[in-house]
Amino acid sequence: MSVTPLMTQYAKIKANYPDTILLFRVGDFFETFEEDAKLASKVLGITLTKRANGAAGDVPLAGFPHHAIDSYLPKLVRSGYRVAICEQLEDPKFAKGIVKRDVIEIVTPGVTTSDKILDHKKNNYLLSIYIENEIAGLAFVDISTGEFQVFEVSENNFTQQLENIHPSEILIPKKHKNFLEQKIQKILPSTRITKIDDWIYDFNYGNDLLINHFNIKTLKGFGIENYKNGICAAGSALNYLKETQKTNLNHINKISRYNPSDFMILDFSTKRNLEITFTIQGGEREGSLISILDKTETSMGGRLLKKWITSPLRKLEPILQRQSCIDEFVNNKIVRQNIKNELKEIGDIERLASKVCTGRINPREIVLLKNSFKKIPLIKQILDQSTNEFITSINVKLNPLSEIVELIENAINDDPPISLSDSDVIKNGYNKELDELRNISSNAKNWIAELQKSERERTRIPSLKVSYNKVFGYYIEISNAHKDKIPDNYIRKQTLVNSERYITPELKEYEDKILNAHENILNLEFKIFEEVRNEIVKHVEEIQENAKLIATLDCFQSFAECAVEYNYCKPELNESDAIEIIEGRHPVVERILSPSEKFTPNDCKLSSSENQIIILTGPNMAGKSVYLRQIGLIVLLAQIGSFVPATKASIGLVDRIFTRVGASDNISAGESTFLVEMQEAANILNNATSKSLILLDEIGRGTSTFDGISIAWAITEYLHDNPLLQAKTLFATHYHELNEMADIFPRIKNYKVEVREYGDKVIFLHKVSEGFADHSYGIQVAQMAGLPTFVTKRAKEILANLESKELTPYEMKKVKIAKQKQTDELQINLFEIKDDSIRKEISEIPIDDLTPIQALNKLNELKKKIDDEN
Repeated sequence: MSVTPLMTQYAKIKANYPDTILLFRVGDFFETFEEDAKLASKVLGITLTKRANGAAGDVPLAGFPHHAIDSYLPKLVRSGYRVAICEQLEDPKFAKGIVKRDVIEIVTPGVTTSDKILDHKKNNYLLSIYIENEIAGLAFVDISTGEFQVFEVSENNFTQQLENIHPSEILIPKKHKNFLEQKIQKILPSTRITKIDDWIYDFNYGNDLLINHFNIKTLKGFGIENYKNGICAAGSALNYLKETQKTNLNHINKISRYNPSDFMILDFSTKRNLEITFTIQGGEREGSLISILDKTETSMGGRLLKKWITSPLRKLEPILQRQSCIDEFVNNKIVRQNIKNELKEIGDIERLASKVCTGRINPREIVLLKNSFKKIPLIKQILDQSTNEFITSINVKLNPLSEIVELIENAINDDPPISLSDSDVIKNGYNKELDELRNISSNAKNWIAELQKSERERTRIPSLKVSYNKVFGYYIEISNAHKDKIPDNYIRKQTLVNSERYITPELKEYEDKILNAHENILNLEFKIFEEVRNEIVKHVEEIQENAKLIATLDCFQSFAECAVEYNYCKPELNESDAIEIIEGRHPVVERILSPSEKFTPNDCKLSSSENQIIILTGPNMAGKSVYLRQIGLIVLLAQIGSFVPATKASIGLVDRIFTRVGASDNISAGESTFLVEMQEAANILNNATSKSLILLDEIGRGTSTFDGISIAWAITEYLHDNPLLQAKTLFATHYHELNEMADIFPRIKNYKVEVREYGDKVIFLHKVSEGFADHSYGIQVAQMAGLPTFVTKRAKEILANLESKELTPYEMKKVKIAKQKQTDELQINLFEIKDDSIRKEISEIPIDDLTPIQALNKLNELKKKIDDEN
């Protein structure tokens, strides 16, 4: 069945990109066809129509104007789709037959340099995984910045690293798709997974690809030569970039070894519960830890700060190094403010460097690059005042790139158009040929008049005219009366009745220049711009180094600004097993309180040898959850090098922070609230160490009371007695029975959140002190929430009945009779005891000294003896 030539061409190109939406350029539109059209229509909200396709009938069609691609492309990519951009490779006016077309770029969630898609405060990682012999090789790359890292972990631990890196797209070999897809989707359900042909993960192929790309002989210089699976993963990632980008990748000029053991792993539960980068309610940035800490002035600094916050350090030396730099800025207000002011004028030179290398930078961005570099000498001058060793090393490494600044200054207009398709990108005076073309374009009439005047004077023919028509172009016309004065360089072009028309080589050359001046200007400007860009490419490594140094300075000033504005203290960091915080505060809650409210600070003392586990009791809304979270956040802030919200703090380094907070279900996976809670608890018990910090806000609340108490008790006992665990733990609970554990286990202590009762009302003091609460004040909180008076009044009656040891909220006669019958039966059974030794043991029980739990245990012991006797 015959189809149109256009659709034949489309089908041929589409066949090469089966898992991709193909944007097919047709004239002034990007069109999608068939299934792509149906999908694009739905995602983009554009009209679905149809196009004739010869004898094959109509095909679905949906499209949009080509100039609107910056609006529509991000929507497709953010929805998780790969998009191939198929452009016209020739001017349709000069095409012989069907216009040549081909894919010039493939944009995917993990591979893009578009500002419309990228978050300027967040890295956009593509990650590749390869697993063999129980070892997982992982490589992640951000094409927008040039960062490329590789590492290996055991197969059992690779999912933890996925949470930390949080890529936008993950590549997996097809042979592992079933196994890996299931694991990845459980951790990162919305992340795109792209299946790659297995042969691309071949070690030799990946090794050769990396060596050729970096133009080296061996990977030893990068320290990754022994990462066999890691090299397979890195090779597939680089192959994917080359296939999708179809351009130079000079900015990816090295691959680094990533060491997961240098950083604390923060799983999703911990990030969510501590609200580090997003809030629990709504998942918004505003109201999270990063929202109050991010006072960076550059995009590079914002991205680095996010890395620091989500990957706290585990080694003391680099933490102290950061801390000393922040301390320097805290104590030197003038330096801090001057640095801040200069950073405000610096663009995203890290991502601009990537655009330079991939050929996607526009003239205005080139100027922004120049203006950013011009700030470096000023920053260096400010840093000269610092005595800090690390800051001094940053100052030494910063490169003003004066040659590049001078080149751009001389070549590019200070306020150029965004697009190269417009003229006036290159400065006047930079290129003689360009100046001449511009002069021709703007002064063509003057030039013709001047030529006519000069030729009349030279030939002494007063009637000589220089004219133009569409057939012959420019010509010189001389009447027959002056034939004998024709110069030798005149070439006859046309004979008329009374005159002759001539041309000269000079005139034809100028004609060509005039007629093609605009096109020649654009072509020459593009050529000069490319020359400037290529010169910048030669310095890309220096530009990237500048970007990293500036980002680091930006983070230092940001943390210092917070420390000063929020009244943070410099914590003492050490390798001990103790955490001691004096008058600690929650960094976010204290910032969002109204001016009339004041945050109540609290102390905390934890150590594996003494106060290992704190059982924290108190009513709802009293501040237990805030207290737990603030301890976790203070430890986290200390281990990223930041100052902390406290009067004084001494932090023994922790390897991980675990949280089990709140209740939520996972309906789509068929997981109840209680199951999710137990899964989180299991994760903690299976992965925590004696160096960990555990924050538990309720355990066992999703099941029956006795089940819940039993589980909570057993977990706490396990944390205390397991010699390989013994992690520092804060456990907030309403199970007051757990307070008895402090009498049994030496490293368990009871703390409470204080309240004051005034008649029927409760005042929350938000103060944590030693001791335990014997009430949860749930009914008072229910009153505050607005429950009907009947409900709260009846609840108080039921509570009084239950607390008087009644097993039912109703005082019904038959229930009392049933209870009396049980008591009689118990008495009969006791009197039927034949063993006098048991009678004696019962009589010697010190009833007044037993706790309820001890009494239950003793009763159970006696029952077993009686059963054995019978």
